[in-house]
Amino acid sequence: MDILEKAQRMLEEYPLCDHCLGRQFALLGHSVENDERGKAIKLALTLKAHELALSKNREGVRILKILATNGFSKAAGEILQKMKKRIPRKNFPKTCFLCESKSESFDDLAKKALKELESYEYNSFLVGIELPITVEEREDEFKAKFNVSYGENMRNEFGRVIGKKIAEHSGKIADYRKPEIVVLVNPFAEKISLQINPLYIAGRYKKLVRGIPQSKWFCSNCQGKGCEKCNWTGKMYPESVEELIATPLLDVTSGIKASFHGSGREDIDARMLGKGRPFVIEITKPQKRFLDLKKLKEVINTYAKGKVEVLNLQFADKAVVRRLKKAESAQKEYRVLIEFENKIATKELRLLEERLTNVMVMQKTPLRVLHRRADLTREKYIYEVKVKKLSPKKAEMKVRCQGGLYVKELVTGDEGRTTPSVSEILKNRAKPIKLDVLNVIMES
Repeated sequence: MDILEKAQRMLEEYPLCDHCLGRQFALLGHSVENDERGKAIKLALTLKAHELALSKNREGVRILKILATNGFSKAAGEILQKMKKRIPRKNFPKTCFLCESKSESFDDLAKKALKELESYEYNSFLVGIELPITVEEREDEFKAKFNVSYGENMRNEFGRVIGKKIAEHSGKIADYRKPEIVVLVNPFAEKISLQINPLYIAGRYKKLVRGIPQSKWFCSNCQGKGCEKCNWTGKMYPESVEELIATPLLDVTSGIKASFHGSGREDIDARMLGKGRPFVIEITKPQKRFLDLKKLKEVINTYAKGKVEVLNLQFADKAVVRRLKKAESAQKEYRVLIEFENKIATKELRLLEERLTNVMVMQKTPLRVLHRRADLTREKYIYEVKVKKLSPKKAEMKVRCQGGLYVKELVTGDEGRTTPSVSEILKNRAKPIKLDVLNVIMES
C-alpha cells in the first residue's frame, strides 16, 4: 500500500488536520513540516479524485467528499461546489480526531510561553509537552490500526514546533541536555508553566573568625520556629557562612532559596584560611542569571566583611556538586595550638612527629557529636605532622591528613576513642586551644 492509499484509508475513517495526517509520514522527506506534508498529501489525493470525477468515475466524487469533510480541504469543497455536488453541513466534523484541532494553537501557545519567560534571564530552554492519557492512547491505537511505520508522535511534534517558534522570537537556543528553563505546555488545557532549573555558582571561601557555623543551625529546642532559648530567631547562631554568602546572592539573582554545598566543613570554633574551602551555592528559581562574577565577589565580600571572604567564583552545574561531595575525603591541612598538662621537651615533639607521620588513625565517633552522628569507627590516614614548641606547655602542630579526621580528638584521645593520639603518645594530657584549617587539597 502506497502513501496516498494509506492516507486515504485514514481519512475515510477519521477527520484529520494537516498536522496529524502529515505526522503519520514524518520520517519521509526532509526539511518539511508535518502540516506542509499533510497539505501535500491531501492535494495529491484531491488531484487524483478530480481526475476520476472528470472521467465520470463515482469514486472520484466519493474521495472529494471525504477530503472536504474529514480532510478539512477547501480545494476539494470548491471542486464539489462547481460540480454541484452538495454536502450536508451536519456531515462536516468540527475537530481533528487525533489532536482535537489543538495544532492550530501553536502560535498562541508560543506567544503565551514567551510572555511567561519575560521575567527570566536565560540562554537555553526546552519545551516539555503534557498530554492527556486518553489522547496518547488514542494516537497509539490509531498508529497500530494503520500500521504507521514512518510517523512522529504528537508529543514530539508539539514540543519541536513550539520550541522552534520560541527560539525564533527569543533568539535563545533549545538545549535537550541541560536547559536553564523548561517550558511545560499543556495544549489541551491551554496552560503554560515554567520549570526554572537552578543556578550553580562555585568558588572557595575563607572563614576569618571563629564562632560561625558553615550552615544555618536551627535551634534544637524549637526546630526553627522561634523560642525564648534562641531569642525568637529560630537559630542557634545569628549567622553562618552559608547565609553570609547566600543573602547577597539571592538578592542579585532574585532567587527564592539558596542551598549550600561544601567540600566538608570546619568546626564552628575553627577558622578556614589558606586558599579557602571549595563550595557551590545552588540558587532555586533564579530570575537573573547574567551575572558579573567579579562584581558579585565584591558584593559578597563587602556584605561579609571581616567574617567571610569568597574567591575564584565561577559558574558551575550539578555535576560539580557531585564531584564536591565525592571530594569530601580529600587531603586537608590543619594547624592546632595545643596546651599540655605537664611541661614538654623538644625531643618529645620530635617523637610526636615520628609517631604520627604516615600512620593510620582509628577514630570512633567523638563523644561531642555522638548525639547527632552514628557511633562508627573510622580509619583516617595522616601523611605528615610537624610540631613547633611555643612555650613550656604549649606547642603548634600542623597536620596534613585525609579529610574527615577529627583533629581535636587526635590531640585529646577522646577518652581512648581515638588512637594513636597526642595525649596517648606523650602520656601527657593535651587539649586543643585553637584550630585552623589551612588548606583543602582537591582538583579544580
